[in-house]
Amino acid sequence: MTTAAIAALRVEQQRALALFASLCDDEWQAASGCAGWRIQDVAQHMASTFHTIAEPTSIEGGTSADAEQNAEVPVEARRSWTAAQVVDEYVEWSEKGIAALAALQEPPMAGTVVALSNLGSHPLHILGNAIVFDHYCHLRHDIGATIGRAAELPRDPAALAATAEWMLAGLPQMCADALAGCAQGVNLVFEGPGGGDYALRPGDGGPWTVTSGLDPALPSAVSTMHDFVSWGTKRIDWRELGVHMPDVGGARTLDAINVI
Repeated sequence: MTTAAIAALRVEQQRALALFASLCDDEWQAASGCAGWRIQDVAQHMASTFHTIAEPTSIEGGTSADAEQNAEVPVEARRSWTAAQVVDEYVEWSEKGIAALAALQEPPMAGTVVALSNLGSHPLHILGNAIVFDHYCHLRHDIGATIGRAAELPRDPAALAATAEWMLAGLPQMCADALAGCAQGVNLVFEGPGGGDYALRPGDGGPWTVTSGLDPALPSAVSTMHDFVSWGTKRIDWRELGVHMPDVGGARTLDAINVI
């Protein structure tokens, strides 16, 4: 179970609310690190995600097989909203969304595996981790691309640990097509808060796998978990963050990683 993710999410919720309260009109309208989205649109996406989790029938939703395309739908429908309306939406639906996610930590729902478009198939309890990842990434890397105080938010170990669980659980499924063209496994070594050692390997005729611990036969890529949130989602190239991978096949594998 991932109940620790719910506690981490409540901390991230409070950080989001404090940041939103600090934004001036120009900052709300500034471009974010998400192509085509203002800071306000990123905040709206965060609110809409909670709304969709808590009460999907009362919000516009996409029907494609692409989670990112579907996320555009409620944001586009609310582009004319004021920043105050966006904050109100976040205040209401973050509470309802966290309550819904907390309920998914209890059996039998916790272990129920569901297909989540191109995110893969996952037990429902890990959705709490997914929203911690979403908050951590959007606050520090997307809003933080423009707003320095967002980029400087704490690199919280609990949030990063929950984020790592989601990213590594999803990686083999989300990146299956790209990884199909790779053959070299790699160790992913994450230092600092939320860190750990993992081996990413091609399956024996099946999907790639991520397991805890190092494989001494594999080349290693060393990063922080905070940076992996950025390069593991293709917001920045891993090379630009000083990640070292001398193995050509290993570099191809790192290039195939794109967690949603």
